Amino acid sequence: MTRLRLDQDIQPLSEFRAGVASFIRQINETRRPLVITQRGKGVAVVLDVAEYEAMQEKIELLEEVQQAEAQIASGLGLSNDDARSKILGRLRS
Repeated sequence: MTRLRLDQDIQPLSEFRAGVASFIRQINETRRPLVITQRGKGVAVVLDVAEYEAMQEKIELLEEVQQAEAQIASGLGLSNDDARSKILGRLRS
């Protein structure tokens, strides 16, 4: 995801309502999220669908890495040699 540009990517809700189509176009073209504020506080973030999906995939990958690390820490992991032997054994079958 591209970094926010504070001068362009933070908009009050009233301006977002008035120019929804242009803000959606901006989000799609720049691939940057848009932060919507209400009474000076951030209340929502609008993202391009492809950027959202990419973010979800990264989160899922990080969760899988965290789960694998927990399994290794609890002794459920395999050594590299054992894993290789198992995989090669299955390929030969």
